[in-house]
Amino acid sequence: MDTANPTARALLALELISSTPGIGADRLGERLGVSDRAARRYVATLREAGIPVESARGPYGGYRLGRGLRVPPLMFSPTEALGLVMAVLDGHHAAADGDDPVGAALGKIVRVLPAPVAAQVEAVRRTAAPVPDRGAARPDPGTTTTLVGAISDRRRVRVDYRTEAGSELEVEIDPWAVVVRRGRWYLLCWSHAAGAPRTYRVDRVRAVTPLDDRFEPPADLDPVADLEHHLGVGWEYEVEIELEAAYDDLVAQLPRAMGRLEPLGDDRTRLVGSTSNPVMYAEWLAAVAVPFRIVRGPELIHAVRTTAERLLASVSGMPD
Repeated sequence: MDTANPTARALLALELISSTPGIGADRLGERLGVSDRAARRYVATLREAGIPVESARGPYGGYRLGRGLRVPPLMFSPTEALGLVMAVLDGHHAAADGDDPVGAALGKIVRVLPAPVAAQVEAVRRTAAPVPDRGAARPDPGTTTTLVGAISDRRRVRVDYRTEAGSELEVEIDPWAVVVRRGRWYLLCWSHAAGAPRTYRVDRVRAVTPLDDRFEPPADLDPVADLEHHLGVGWEYEVEIELEAAYDDLVAQLPRAMGRLEPLGDDRTRLVGSTSNPVMYAEWLAAVAVPFRIVRGPELIHAVRTTAERLLASVSGMPD
């Protein structure tokens, strides 16, 4: 916002009064970069526009917005606006925290509600105790904003990424879609380094740099279905497993993130995938109620052996 423009300064004054009720003329002028007297003129401009700005003297005085028939405009920052959308999508946010983008945005809404309604909303906001999904991982709103903008503009980006195993990557991608799945945010994209579609966790993206190149997403792109298909592809450790069960019996039992199933006949099925977390993959396998054999994947073999030894040790010495 151009704060050298009088109209822009008046709008910024409205934003400051709205976000910090009780702000004094001296502090308001400091934030606007003007004198106390000039700050009071901007308050007068707001009042002339029909915005109910109240003032009180004393140590607990200052300016605050009154509750009139005219609702002051809500001026959300991009981070606050996206934070609200993300909160609706994943239900995981700090609604009572005024320093959190969602908490700050909700505070603005509460301040322009009729007093009786605002009191009830504020009571719920401050006293409710949500239980976050432990598996949820909300990414940085600023990072997500940049990615969503690149998707909309069909612009290639360079991302700095940290894998689950701790490896640092820098890759150029065509971002196709962002998909929220079970409390986690995924980026479905085309990786130019791999020459293939890839899926990345948005919360592990460290930085995003938009590039000049443009792209066209696949005409038949189905973000949800394609995400499910690619979740088990492109991670650090390749795995191949043969399971003693029919393909149709395993399709509904195994998470798509484990990889691709291939029927072998005679009640045998091959599972081909990859993972950045062999221990988690071993635990998934432990939940599969059919015999299996690891054909390829030394990291997974080690993780399965370690998991099995840990489970056996927990019952060592106990009667059968």
